[in-house]
Amino acid sequence: MIIAQTKKYLVRYGAIPEVARFKGPQDALIPRGRQVILRTHRGLQSGIVMGTVNVPIVPDDADAEDLDAWSIISECGSVESRQIEQLAREAKSAYLTWKQHIINWKLDLQLVDLEYTVDREKIILYVLNDRGAECTKLALQAATAGLGIVEVQPISAAGLAEQDKGGGCGTGGCGCSH
Repeated sequence: MIIAQTKKYLVRYGAIPEVARFKGPQDALIPRGRQVILRTHRGLQSGIVMGTVNVPIVPDDADAEDLDAWSIISECGSVESRQIEQLAREAKSAYLTWKQHIINWKLDLQLVDLEYTVDREKIILYVLNDRGAECTKLALQAATAGLGIVEVQPISAAGLAEQDKGGGCGTGGCGCSH
């Protein structure tokens, strides 16, 4: 039974783009194309608002609580936009270093891209591979080398690999990202 509807924003985010619904301010409309700071399953990331959708509120809906954790923190001003551009430059610069780490650690992975979260708490490595042992080894090697919190996100020609809801490679659920 639907009891009401709430407005959610569709936002594109991530170096390998994903689109998801995010809770936003109820008192103001954020226009399409506006850059925002988001709370995602990976931490604080930037994204671009694609539009809004009305989402039904259903009692005892297991996904409703999850969706509320995904929220727009703020619209980006010029300072935040410059910070995001700087993070993108740093990620581009770090690409060859991370590619060399993968070679040195003899991992059967191909680095496709990487990005830092807006708060610099985490680096997300996008690798061409299935979720599995090689991804876990990469996260463990990075942790052992003291390279910070690393999340390994496998991708394929079809897009991102399914996100593990209960933890897993690089999400902290297996202890590899700390």
